[in-house]
Amino acid sequence: MTLMKTPSHPGEVLKELYLDPLGLSPIALARRLHVPRTRIERLVREETAVTADTAMRLARAFGTTPEYWMNLQRAWDLARARDTVDVSDIAPVAAA
Repeated sequence: MTLMKTPSHPGEVLKELYLDPLGLSPIALARRLHVPRTRIERLVREETAVTADTAMRLARAFGTTPEYWMNLQRAWDLARARDTVDVSDIAPVAAA
């Protein structure tokens, strides 16, 4: 049993903790970040991942760090992989 909740997608975090409280639309944020509107729209719809470029821009805009956004993405990716990737038939490599 795990005590940790399933991680949220970075787009959900962006929407719930930043955009909604600030009354900021994905299009308005995209303009501020100088990125195509579809990048932020797809991120908020959880259709795409946070890239290093986007992480740097979000960090600057919201006073966070790029690592914050990349760690959200990493946690999401690993949680999905744990649900779908079977590694049970891989034997550990023994040290020589």
